[in-house]
Amino acid sequence: MTHILLIGALPRSLINFRGDLLKALVDSGHKVTAMSADAPPEIVQQLAEIGVTFRPFPVQRNAMNPLCDLKTLLTLRKAYRELKPDIAFAYTIKPVIWGGFALRGNTRVRFYALVTGLGFAFQEGSLFRKLLTALVSRLYKASFARASRVIFQNPDNRDLFIEQRLVPKEKCGLVNGSGVDVDRFAFAPLPADGVVFLTIGRLLGEKGFREYAEAARIVKERYPEAVFRLVGPTDPSPDGISLEEVKGWQAAGWIEYLGESKDVRPHLRASSIFVLPSFYLEGIPRTILEALAIGRPILTTDNAGCRETVIQGENGFLVPMRDSQALAERMIWFIENRDQWQRMAERSRQMAEERFDVHKVNRELMEIMELI
Repeated sequence: MTHILLIGALPRSLINFRGDLLKALVDSGHKVTAMSADAPPEIVQQLAEIGVTFRPFPVQRNAMNPLCDLKTLLTLRKAYRELKPDIAFAYTIKPVIWGGFALRGNTRVRFYALVTGLGFAFQEGSLFRKLLTALVSRLYKASFARASRVIFQNPDNRDLFIEQRLVPKEKCGLVNGSGVDVDRFAFAPLPADGVVFLTIGRLLGEKGFREYAEAARIVKERYPEAVFRLVGPTDPSPDGISLEEVKGWQAAGWIEYLGESKDVRPHLRASSIFVLPSFYLEGIPRTILEALAIGRPILTTDNAGCRETVIQGENGFLVPMRDSQALAERMIWFIENRDQWQRMAERSRQMAEERFDVHKVNRELMEIMELI
């Protein structure tokens, strides 16, 4: 029996993003322990129900306090000593970096790092961001030195890391995002009446939500009956959009803000077109994968990760990043070409089943980890 230690940051992501993988590992006969920041009892219970033991560790996803990170590192070193796993599998920036560092001098544990996107630290911008990118790059490179494989969710991120010599090409693996449960996100008929655009995500500027609101304003000048919905929680990141700003868009009549949702399926079923105007450095956005599976045309940006989900003109369209006018023009195309929606919806579902089925993605991960 192989003992696998899976390390994330947010407790809920263990269920929402890695739950199917954890179950697949347990069903394959492996002992599995999951680690994240301190989890509420319901998360611990859900993990226990699929046969996974939970162990908390201190990790602050957005903090830049060296003392906090040192505590994360030392706690992970202690966990490795006490749990004696055969494999450590880490995802997102801090678990990957400190999970690798904590294995320095430990040659017994095989370490696998999953890069789920590049995020805030790799975005272009201020001097602070440039310094942060340089620091995080050095930390990644040092952590990857301990990795058996580094797994990416899109080829753009992989190629960037190879080009910057953060990881050698022969160490790299590639999977189609985190995958989506195509049974849970079953195909749903398009709404019979009206046109409803929907976007979902944490309220970050780099998710393109300001461009979405501006595009909605433009479209409503011509088609005031069009509906634009936004679902998602606030985020403490430096790039976070305040709730006051979002409510201002709603007060102006541009969008309907529906708050955070633990189950986005009802919102997806009620939508006509799914939109994600992101210029965030994504892996492959989970929200788009869920919209594909439900069967919705996709309107997103020609951005790393996003472009993997669209075949131009077949299941949707790609538009330039940070371009509200181009976004609005494609929204108007959808309004004026309703007869194309069904064809695109069916193609989206086909792509979800063929490329992004979570069971296929998890099998690829297990093959990379030499568990199959």
